[in-house]
Amino acid sequence: MGVGVSLSPLASAVAREGGLGIVSSACLDRLLSKRTGKKHNTYEAAYEEVALAKAAGGYAGINIMGALVHDFNDSVRGALDAGADAIISGAGLPLTLPAIQPSKDTALIPIVSSTRALDIICKKWEKLSYRPDAVVLEGPLAGGHLGFKKDQIDLESNTLENLFPPIKEMAKKYGDFPIIVAGGIYTYEDIVKFMKMGADGVQMGTRFLATTESSASESYKQAVLNAKEEDIVVAHDPGSPCGLPFRVIRQSPMYVSAIKKLRPPKCDKGYVLLKDSAGNFTLCPAKASNEHHFCICNGLLSSADYNPDKEEPLYTVGTNAYRVDKIVSVESLLKELTGDEA
Repeated sequence: MGVGVSLSPLASAVAREGGLGIVSSACLDRLLSKRTGKKHNTYEAAYEEVALAKAAGGYAGINIMGALVHDFNDSVRGALDAGADAIISGAGLPLTLPAIQPSKDTALIPIVSSTRALDIICKKWEKLSYRPDAVVLEGPLAGGHLGFKKDQIDLESNTLENLFPPIKEMAKKYGDFPIIVAGGIYTYEDIVKFMKMGADGVQMGTRFLATTESSASESYKQAVLNAKEEDIVVAHDPGSPCGLPFRVIRQSPMYVSAIKKLRPPKCDKGYVLLKDSAGNFTLCPAKASNEHHFCICNGLLSSADYNPDKEEPLYTVGTNAYRVDKIVSVESLLKELTGDEA
């Protein structure tokens, strides 16, 4: 659930209620440093937040974006040393994940949106003597970065229902590991439907964004409550500097400014920087120009109340966010999602 939405308060609450609580690693060093008043590096931030998420019991892990190249390895090491129950990784293929450090009891779970991606990961991990402990299959209805080209998002062949069977067969080929489905899952009935199809679990973001334990800003949560179906759009040009389509609420202040070309190019956080020809992390499309990209680091940090007075927020949600009509506790939400409502 991106920058600052799923931190230890939300992940811990999910863990206590029997789910697998997941911390987002993105920009975690800055968010934790602001909260504690002390400087934390990437390793320390991942270690501390995972440890906090696990402190009250239950299962908790971390999501680490492959696109965060500069911080990826340190985030993995911090999470592993903190005893994360799982590391989930997408926004790029996490081909080197098992090689960074022995995972011991931590499950390594890649996110994929196609059989081709899963096949590539499995073949690469086989050379590292590792098989995925599970895989998250993320369909095109998810929030944030999408693993599809813009013109592939609405294809019938790319619905989660149609993507699932071949992924299930591919998993059997490599040892029959669990399949967790994600993207557009909203109700208890949705969960039951995919479990009956053979899924082993579901991953959900938007419903948990709209909880009291979520660390999203109040303006972010209110934007979700106000959103109509037509307000949820896939941003591409202008879009994320990562190059992947990115689903947002169209009234997000940074997205509005990006469309109107009101915002000067700026990149002073550097989480999605890539290496230049000299091997230094200096390259980001949003740093050089605002013509085709918005500054995702600053926008998402502001949506978590990091620097809203200096930067406009960017609100990312899944397709079904318009269905949210109230903010609830994790406890009540999980009762609903497990069919355990009174």
